[in-house]
Amino acid sequence: MLIIPANSKFVMLCIAISLISATVIRLALQKKNPQKDYTELRQRIQSWWWMVGLLFGVLIIGVSTTIAFIGFLSFLALKEFLSITPTRQIDRRAIFWLYLSIPFQYYWISIGWYGMFIIFIPVYIFLIVPIRMVMLGQTEGFIKSAGTLHFAAMLTIFCISHLAYLLVLPTTHVEAGSIGLVLCLLILTQFNDVAQYIWGKLFGKHKIIPKISPNKTTEGFLGGLITIVSVSYFLGPYLTSLSSISAAIAGGLISVSGFFGDLVISSVKRDLEIKDTGNLIPGHGGILDRLDSLIFTAPVFFHYIYYLEF
Repeated sequence: MLIIPANSKFVMLCIAISLISATVIRLALQKKNPQKDYTELRQRIQSWWWMVGLLFGVLIIGVSTTIAFIGFLSFLALKEFLSITPTRQIDRRAIFWLYLSIPFQYYWISIGWYGMFIIFIPVYIFLIVPIRMVMLGQTEGFIKSAGTLHFAAMLTIFCISHLAYLLVLPTTHVEAGSIGLVLCLLILTQFNDVAQYIWGKLFGKHKIIPKISPNKTTEGFLGGLITIVSVSYFLGPYLTSLSSISAAIAGGLISVSGFFGDLVISSVKRDLEIKDTGNLIPGHGGILDRLDSLIFTAPVFFHYIYYLEF
């Protein structure tokens, strides 16, 4: 069992207290307004309990278990993505190689083989998939299918796997450890979504891309950006070896990339004319609905840390 460093342990405790507070507030609201339906709020909070509980559980067990858990998230995300996007029946033989690439990608992470980790999906799998499709001998719809499978591999395997590689990066911040990197990324990514939503609700007037996400506003985006930069200025040095200025820059990168990650998955849903990517997480939708921002923030944050530290 992994010994959680002091700073990371304190942040995990704060998150648990926040969830307890949210639960108490929800119960108080329900008692005060029994006629009002709080089902969605209850589902969202319960889902957060499950997600946070699972994450904290695997983090406590150890790095290998956490890497395997994130690999399982990649599997679920890939499965969900392929379930909502149209593919040819014959492509199932090529899709097999996408699923097979998941244990390999996360094995490279577990042994810290950065060189293979960084090229396995965007080079080898990108070559293997169309080769397998060519061997099937069907050219109709070839380009569309190849693009769909490549896009799926990048989003659900390659991008998400950067979160796992943070766990094996050596860090000089002994009070937070490598877990601090993961917690910092997750907290800032999720808080960015909340901050942009709140600022948008309070002051949002100018829609950014209404055809894709009518609720996204310039005010919400800028408010979220300023909030996350400010929070990361203080949180970053507590959980990572970044200086306050470098942490603030990381916060800006997370805010912007998370914003576009949300829009990209929204574009996919708009194209497919669906509201959610699935119903795996009550109150949140599918796994991609919950990971949409993280898909973009994970590689951006990882390479920022890697550039500065290594």
